[in-house]
Amino acid sequence: MLNDFLRYIEENKLAGKDDKILLAVSGGIDSMVMADLFFKTGFDAGIAHCNFCLRGKESDKDEELVRKFSVANKIPFFSKKFNTKAYSKKMGVSIQMAARDLRYEWFEEVRQSNGFDFIAVAHNLNDNIETLLLNLTRGTGIAGLTGMRPSGNHIIRPLLFATRDAIAEYCKMNSITYREDKSNAETKYTRNKIRHLVLPVLKEINPSIEVTLNETAERLRSIYEIVSDYTARTRNNLFIRKDSNIILNISLLQPYLKNRTFLFELFRPFGITEANLTDFQNIVNGKTGRQIFTGTHRIIKNRREIIISEKSEPDDDIIIINTIEEIKKVSFIKSGYVKSISESFKIPTGNDIACLDFKKVSFPLIIRKWQPGDFFYPLGMNQKKKLSDYFIDRKFSKPDKEKALIIESAGRILWIIGERIDNRFRVTGSTKKVLVIKA
Repeated sequence: MLNDFLRYIEENKLAGKDDKILLAVSGGIDSMVMADLFFKTGFDAGIAHCNFCLRGKESDKDEELVRKFSVANKIPFFSKKFNTKAYSKKMGVSIQMAARDLRYEWFEEVRQSNGFDFIAVAHNLNDNIETLLLNLTRGTGIAGLTGMRPSGNHIIRPLLFATRDAIAEYCKMNSITYREDKSNAETKYTRNKIRHLVLPVLKEINPSIEVTLNETAERLRSIYEIVSDYTARTRNNLFIRKDSNIILNISLLQPYLKNRTFLFELFRPFGITEANLTDFQNIVNGKTGRQIFTGTHRIIKNRREIIISEKSEPDDDIIIINTIEEIKKVSFIKSGYVKSISESFKIPTGNDIACLDFKKVSFPLIIRKWQPGDFFYPLGMNQKKKLSDYFIDRKFSKPDKEKALIIESAGRILWIIGERIDNRFRVTGSTKKVLVIKA
């Protein structure tokens, strides 16, 4: 086991002898074996233990066991207690997901603050194939069938080569003390059902099922690397970033619309799932304005384009400006000042600058989102125009319209920020002072 352990680390370039490794040790058989292997192979290591306070005194006994091992072997020890149930309720996630989030966030804090290079977790070969089967039953894409990776994001998995039986044998031969979590034997959790009910049946069909499934996962991982490379190159060719949005010409997407698998991989970074893939296809073939929301993004059709934007919380804040000085404090306003007109004065041009007759401006100024029914007199026109019509003329997309802000004075719009001022506030021959605002 020691030789296989070192060989796996070397072949997968998980760590070097000069690296500091933070070991995630729960007190169970897998992590205690991993800790023993790291100690015996001479790595510079520390141990981190999470007490999730889910099993009363049993949780405290787990922590005490790991602490004693660390002290006996003179290994730095870090521990933390978590109110996992409270976190689970607050975040609206399962206890298992809450524990996962809490431990990885804390492990990373310990790693960074104590100079560790990597965090080692004790996932083994059986964990890997259970994950593959679990993802298969959930209907994930190719990525979900590739199993766990040996390393990534400062996480290393140096026991992925070892079966659970091999770990148990090493534990027995080296008289390693560990604690058993009784919940591992229960079948109310999906993973445990696969472990205790599904895999034994598969093993009757193929006694080498662990090795077979692991090899399958490795082959799928190689295939996925090819698919990912092709998908990334296609995405770079099709997608154009504009401000905070991603724009896609529908005509360029047409060759791929019937290939659901490729569409899924292409749009997976934007939260597309198998469940909403059909909705996405309908949007592409539907009318302007149709949209769907994924877990992370909004995808909307705008004429012959698809616009992808990150979801954001609605912001209905109104900014009230009482003085010239307060204009400068608005985060998205670069400058604001009053200037007397001289013979050499030239009206600054550009959509991002508003030059207004200061005498016609009344404080307070209000910055807000536009609303249906808003109107103004576009510069150069003596007739009012609804902002909704102006946006249509300017071919604003729905996201652009939703982000549009206006400045108003005494109920009259001075400026659609970044677009056009109101003709009633323009600079004329009788203007003495101007208010200049730059966004």
